[in-house]
Amino acid sequence: MQLYHHPYSLDSQKVRLTLEENGIDYTSYHVNPITGKNMEPSFFRLNPSAKLPVFQNGSHIIFDTIDIMQYIERIAVFTLGSENVTLSSQEVIEWMQRIQAWDPKYFTLFHIPEKYRFIVSKFIRRVVIARMAESPDLAGSYHLKLDEVYETEDKLRDPDVLKQSKEQLAEILDDVERKLNESTYLAGDEFTMADVMLIPVLARIVLLDLEEEYICSRPNIAEYWNLVRQRPSYKKVIGKYFSGWRKYKTLLKTWCFVRIRGMLKRY
Repeated sequence: MQLYHHPYSLDSQKVRLTLEENGIDYTSYHVNPITGKNMEPSFFRLNPSAKLPVFQNGSHIIFDTIDIMQYIERIAVFTLGSENVTLSSQEVIEWMQRIQAWDPKYFTLFHIPEKYRFIVSKFIRRVVIARMAESPDLAGSYHLKLDEVYETEDKLRDPDVLKQSKEQLAEILDDVERKLNESTYLAGDEFTMADVMLIPVLARIVLLDLEEEYICSRPNIAEYWNLVRQRPSYKKVIGKYFSGWRKYKTLLKTWCFVRIRGMLKRY
């Protein structure tokens, strides 16, 4: 089994947490979207949307995050037996679907300095156009990706897009806060895939230095956040890159790439 992913990608984190929680071995391939690696023809043929992650098991290729997570669950049940692992309940699936419906892209990009996000956007446009010329058989898919880049740029100029994203996130977290008043985890007193879906969202909030507004203001979520960060899966998938000083090292690597691109643009 192979997973094409990147440590900064929320959906990649969700899938990697699922793999770690279920004890499934896999081969890891890093695909960095900031440097345009997801636009290379070899990856584009796997997934024409160029989105991460992509999970491959033999000839079976899955792009949808929830589909990947449920597929991994089924592998775990088959491998370990139903006594050790069970499939997600309807309540868990409903939480998974609701959390996944919130798109972190615009929320994240709005909290990045404008000059940096548009440098990256311009670079991605150039990469797509170059790849289109190299692989004419994929031109249709690359055209769709180029349209998506322009659409993203347009939406980032609309303050209502951020407002709607913030409202949707706050509504989810308010419901999570109420639920955690009744149980230790999101779908009861046992850790489930619903928690796997939520943890990367909380980690992204912390990465953007918005913890006070979205986590600390909700005491049940604040306690829950302290609890789930102790899990080995969290430490391996997210804490390794974003805890303490590692957070600044991770961000520095990204910003250095963006700044270099910005300097090259001027020459």
